[in-house]
Order: sequence, then structure tokens, then C-alpha cells
Amino acid sequence: MLEKTYITPLGTIHYWIHIIDADIGTLVFLPGLTADHRLFDKQIEYFKDKYNVFVWDAPAHAASWPFKFDFDLFDKAKWLNEIFEQEKITKPIIVGQSMGGYVGQAYAELYPESLKGFVSIDSAPLQRKYVTLVEIWLLKRIEPVYFYYPWKSLLKSGTNGVAVSEYGRKLMHEIMMVYDGDKKRYSQIAGHGFKILANAMERNLPYEIKCPALLICGEQDHAGSCIRYNKAWHKYTGIPLEWIKDAGHNSNTDKPELVNQLIERIAMQVR
Repeated sequence: MLEKTYITPLGTIHYWIHIIDADIGTLVFLPGLTADHRLFDKQIEYFKDKYNVFVWDAPAHAASWPFKFDFDLFDKAKWLNEIFEQEKITKPIIVGQSMGGYVGQAYAELYPESLKGFVSIDSAPLQRKYVTLVEIWLLKRIEPVYFYYPWKSLLKSGTNGVAVSEYGRKLMHEIMMVYDGDKKRYSQIAGHGFKILANAMERNLPYEIKCPALLICGEQDHAGSCIRYNKAWHKYTGIPLEWIKDAGHNSNTDKPELVNQLIERIAMQVR
């Protein structure tokens, strides 16, 4: 994987890419809120010799820092598209975990003809109809909750709460330790992320997925109301939904072999 950068007016985005054939699909791995590119290590390892692969540290996350918190979900989608143009990626297959899935839906809204495949991993729909007023209100006010919560407690809940496997928990602990000693930055990343998510929902846009798609959700995903959202998302859109046994919110780290097979099911429709 080759590490590269893309300069925006607000900061520099770091991403990693490996291209084997410009004419085949590119798996675009987008980590969730506060996670970084390492979240998809098992996927990169499996796919790097089969497909083009791409993964980033989202704006303000890990290596993509410093970064001004003056962007929204659609800015992230636009920057992603500009990177695709820079790298001549013409067949993106977005694989988004949690917040990464929301970025993927924003991308689908802006560039519906460009997106060739979409896999949601423990994410949820962006459409306004799925969430309540109370949920949106809370999303906009999370930053102080994170800031005043003891760091050791955050570290524990942030690792044990998103994964059930030893590998998944160890990896998330390592990822969170990037912010050890800088809880303010961690709180800003989380608070800003949830706020722009709420704002995108309030725009009440279609966020329609017009390409081959798949929803993946861990049976033990207790992050927010992910299980409820995925059931409703599947019911109202007909997008296939796969439940991952013995997996939490980061199901791609708890059951990487199974999740890789499911991702490949979509990727094979694009090649």
C-alpha cells in the first residue's frame, strides 16, 4: 500500500492505495467515527491482490491531522470524489463501516452514476424517516458528553463496546490510544461527526442506492440502534441484509473471513 495525501482548504487527508488494474473495481474502505485505516487491515490483506484497494484516515482522524472542523458529510464525499479523479478511480465500490457507510450514502446522493457498489458494515440509513426528533437532538449535543467522561471509561467502552473478538478489541484499543492525552481532540472528532450526521439527516434527501448493495450487521452490535435501523433499512429498500453471528459493531474485525466473502459477492458484480 502506498501512502499518499490530498490537500484540502481545511487540512491534508492521508490515504493508502494499491492499484493493480485501472479497469477493474476499486474497493474503497471508509472507517467509522474515531477509527482509522487500520480498521480494515484484514480486508486489505485479503483483497489487495484481487482488486484495487483504497483506505483513508478520515478528515481530522489519526494521520489526517491537523484539520479544521468546518466541513460536513458532503464535503467528505466531494473530497473523496476528487481523490478518485486524481487517482483515476472509475469504478468505486464503497465499503463503509458505521460513519463510513454514511459517507458512502452522501457520495451516492452526489454521484449516483459513479458509485458501482456499496457495502454497509454496521452502519445505518441516512434518510430522515428512520430517526426520531429526540435522536437528532442528541446527536447534536454529544461532544461535551465525551469530553467530561473519564478517559479510562471511554477507552473501555470504546473497545469492549464495539467488538467481541480479542483481535477486534485489541485493534480498537490501539486505534483509540492515538488520542491518549488529547481527549479534547477525541471529543471534537466524535461530537463534530455526530453533528454533521444529524445535519445530513435533516436535509431529508433521498440517499438512494442505485448500484449493487449489501447491508452487514453484527448480531451483537449494540452501538446506538444499529440493529433496529438495519431491519428497517432492509424492509423498506429491499437491500439484502446479512447478520454476522458472534460479531459486534466492528463486525469486519470480529469475523473478517465471513465479511470478506460478503464484500467479494458485491465486488464480483462490478469486475
